[in-house]
Amino acid sequence: MLDHSKENNGMPLDEAVFRDARVNLSALERRSKAFAARRSVKKAHQAAWLLRAIGLIDLTTLAGDDTVNRVKRLCGKAKMALDPAIQAELGLTRPVQTAAVCVYPTMVETAALGVAGTGIGVASVATGFPAGLIPLDLKLAEIRYAVASGATEIDIVITRSKVFAQDWAGLYDEISQMKDACGKAHLKTILATGDIASLRNVYRASMVAMMAGADFIKTSTGKEAVNAILPVGLTMVRAIRDYNEMTGAQVGFKPAGGISTAKDALTWMSMMREELGTDYLQPQLFRFGASSLLTDIERQLEHHATGRYSAAKHHAIS
Repeated sequence: MLDHSKENNGMPLDEAVFRDARVNLSALERRSKAFAARRSVKKAHQAAWLLRAIGLIDLTTLAGDDTVNRVKRLCGKAKMALDPAIQAELGLTRPVQTAAVCVYPTMVETAALGVAGTGIGVASVATGFPAGLIPLDLKLAEIRYAVASGATEIDIVITRSKVFAQDWAGLYDEISQMKDACGKAHLKTILATGDIASLRNVYRASMVAMMAGADFIKTSTGKEAVNAILPVGLTMVRAIRDYNEMTGAQVGFKPAGGISTAKDALTWMSMMREELGTDYLQPQLFRFGASSLLTDIERQLEHHATGRYSAAKHHAIS
């Protein structure tokens, strides 16, 4: 269980903490390669890890042609994330669920009704997702609209230009106001790491977001040319570790975009376990932002249970 005494309440901005930060890219790349190459799990252990991975997924639809019916089907899949036949083969007696569903603000009310009473979270992107290029008052209004509609988590996007200008006070103030607008909903801050140019910027932006009260930091919108990659993830989780050592607060991490296979999930989970510990392999502290990942996990679990694969079309998400 999450220790609520370690939730992040933020702190005053202290640029001295990160101003002179250095990131060793070659060392991060070597470390990243090691996770996939040396830390695989097999057979029953792999099945157990994949079942846990399902419970870490924010099952997502963020398409321009989203409809109410699509979101309803997404909620149905979130509540019964694993095919009942596979569950029976694995000896599971209760439905396997995802951590949350993630939708646009206009779909939050539908999603909230769709997962009511299940414990599944309702995450809404906001603040002019994915670019974030709308005035701050409209960003705050969009957050409040999503929360009033039933969102329990808000995935905001930062203003990238503030990172380019090294305007850390401006970024801190913006995220702090977004945190306030969230009320009781958790704030997940998307850094759009594929857009902000360098790992030093990733580290600094991570620190500013956490100082401003972010409950999670998230790699990407899923719309950038480069989304979740391990060197960026390592930079962010080491910022989380540094912030924890400084404040005692536990901030969650969410890689998003491009994570589509069970092998990818296992690699990211290995990174979390080795860098932050097994306590972080729970939905309160780690999420996958994904839509197609669940399909491959189902196929791998079916193979484990029956010795055969079925086509991906037999495991439709929505």
